[in-house]
Amino acid sequence: MTRSLLTSSANPAYRALGVPRASELEGTPLASFRARAGAFVLDLAVVLVLVVLGGLPSALAHRSQNPSGNLVVHFDPFHGLWGLLALVLYFGFVTYFGRGQTLGKRLFHIRVVSLVHGHLSLWHCLERALGYGASALEGGFGFVQFFIHPNRQTVHDRIAETIVVACPRPSAGAV
Repeated sequence: MTRSLLTSSANPAYRALGVPRASELEGTPLASFRARAGAFVLDLAVVLVLVVLGGLPSALAHRSQNPSGNLVVHFDPFHGLWGLLALVLYFGFVTYFGRGQTLGKRLFHIRVVSLVHGHLSLWHCLERALGYGASALEGGFGFVQFFIHPNRQTVHDRIAETIVVACPRPSAGAV
């Protein structure tokens, strides 16, 4: 009897599809949708705070030009160059320097790993960050593909040849 693609097992694990590095990852526990979504939302909040803090000096300098006297910090992540740049730089560089983890991923105990190399290159991380745009196209269907793909890969994962795995939580007695 065949299993539906929309039905998931309780403990899914990565299944290698022919790449030597991918074979090394065979059986690695994959991150849950809840952990991935939670990390993504937390990271978006971090970017928002960073953009507001970065725009504060400019808003203070132009406060006298605003008739109401209110501070106005513009953040338009999907229509403006600076918002897009902030998202790509955060997700790209933080993932690279965090060795596969952003602040959100670290708090949710998940990590991005490459299917073709033993480590994530800066290009992988920037490519994956740019791929979030492709995942958001067509009403977010690229994110929904998490539930369809056998290795829980979204569009941006497949673009950058990565998967997101669950990291073991440190034990209470660990030093």
